Amino acid sequence: MLFGQNRDELRRYYLQVWHKHRQQEPLQPLEQLIAEVVGSHPEYHPLLENEENALARDYGPQQGESNPFLHMGMHLAIREQLMTDRPPGLRAAHAALSLRLGDPHQAEHQIMECLGQALWEAQRAGRAPDEQAYLECVRKLT
Repeated sequence: MLFGQNRDELRRYYLQVWHKHRQQEPLQPLEQLIAEVVGSHPEYHPLLENEENALARDYGPQQGESNPFLHMGMHLAIREQLMTDRPPGLRAAHAALSLRLGDPHQAEHQIMECLGQALWEAQRAGRAPDEQAYLECVRKLT
């Protein structure tokens, strides 16, 4: 597994990447992708600059706020899907949605809703995500 199995390991990786980026240290391709995602979310910068708070904070439904690490992870998943065009047609749907919205990042936010739905349905049914249903959801956004 890329980041490890533990929440703190994942969060530390984001913290390390953001620190390296701020120090203008060389980044590996995945680190560059993470730095781009973090960079597009300035509202998360204070969190990523406070390790103690980033590691300790919980983001359960009862707090009524979204988990920034989950949010950034969804961006990473979508960007990986776009790079590989999986499911086939996602890249074209993203391009059309980006054109309609005028912003590729905002298109990712829209796609995130479809991805979240596909993952939730797959988890509930105990199966792999339905790529075609996911793609159809994204196409409806365009």
